[in-house]
Amino acid sequence: MYDWIKALHVVAVISWMAGMLYLPRLFVYHCEAEPGSKQSETFKVMERRLLKAIINPAMIVTWLAGLYLAWAGHWYLSGWFHVKFTLVLVMSGIHGFLSRCVKDFAADRNQRTQKFYRIINEVTTLLMILIVIMVVVKPF
Repeated sequence: MYDWIKALHVVAVISWMAGMLYLPRLFVYHCEAEPGSKQSETFKVMERRLLKAIINPAMIVTWLAGLYLAWAGHWYLSGWFHVKFTLVLVMSGIHGFLSRCVKDFAADRNQRTQKFYRIINEVTTLLMILIVIMVVVKPF
C-alpha cells in the first residue's frame, strides 16, 4: 500500500506545484488588465477555477498522503524530513497568500505589481527545488 500512496503523493505534488507556478503567472498578466474589463473578468474566472479545482485539492491530497508516508516510513525521525517539512509549511503559507490574492483580484483590490508576482513565482520554484533535493538526496 505504501508505494500506491507514494505514487498518489507524487501526482498530487506535481498538480499542486503546476498550479502554484501558474497562478502567479496569471497574476502578472492580470496586473496589465484594466479592472472591470473583459480580460480582467476572464482572469478572475481562470484564477478562481485553478485555485478551487486544482491547487486546493492537490494540496490537501499532498498533505494527507505525505503525512501517511512520514508516519508509515518513520521518516519523521530523519533530519532531511524536518527540513522538507519546514519548506512544505512555507509553501503552504505561500498557497494561503496566493488564495488571498485571488480574492483581492476578484474584488479589484490588487495593490501589488507584476514584479512582485514574478518574484513570488521564483520563490515557489526555489522551494520546490529544495524540497525535491531533500527527498531525493536526503543530505542529512
